[in-house]
Amino acid sequence: MDRQIKLIWDFRGPDALKTAEHQEIHLKEFIHIEGLPITITGFNAVNEMHAIAFIVVNDDLMRKLRDILKPHRGELYSVTT
Repeated sequence: MDRQIKLIWDFRGPDALKTAEHQEIHLKEFIHIEGLPITITGFNAVNEMHAIAFIVVNDDLMRKLRDILKPHRGELYSVTT
């Protein structure tokens, strides 16, 4: 199995969770329009003032998508992440 990278967008403030949820919608639209083989997306609250939106990509797509989508950070993905 190829190494997978979780590309993450951080949102802070009282509306962070709603913003992260909305970001995931845009990420799914991008995936659909570009016909990308990405099936793992999501958003979640880190705490009440910090939330994230994310996609999980194979290592071979990471640099291309990083440059296009400008995530705030990334990390190695595992099922427990």
